[in-house]
Amino acid sequence: MSSIVDAKGLSCPQPVILTMNEIKKTGKGEITVLVDTVTSRENVSRAAMAQGWTLKSVEEEGEVFRITITKD
Repeated sequence: MSSIVDAKGLSCPQPVILTMNEIKKTGKGEITVLVDTVTSRENVSRAAMAQGWTLKSVEEEGEVFRITITKD
């Protein structure tokens, strides 16, 4: 299962909260989180890994960071 969390334009802690809500909802699979600040990128990545998710990739697309996390 794959889902997308669009947190562009939001300041922390909102991107982290949205990501944590999606993690709780899905439980496993793949989640892509879209953020537009370095701080949000770091905080979302760190929070997801603290929940046992794997940081699959972080891609920079213009001014947007696409963070992909997975859990089996």
